[in-house]
Amino acid sequence: MESNDRTENHHESNETRDLLLAFGGLGLMAIGAGLVMSHPIVKRYLGQVGVNDMVQGALPDIERYLKLRSM
Repeated sequence: MESNDRTENHHESNETRDLLLAFGGLGLMAIGAGLVMSHPIVKRYLGQVGVNDMVQGALPDIERYLKLRSM
């Protein structure tokens, strides 16, 4: 019985560790993106490009991807 309990605890600790690593990675990505976006040069380039133009340019590709995925 004791070895079975250890196996279950080990499995739970692996799942917990994986979950913490995943959320930690997402947090680091969000912080990194925020740091990059706060840089003055990046702000200037994004202001020149225009987010609306990027979204309108990407919509046909997204629609095509969704059509292919539904097949």
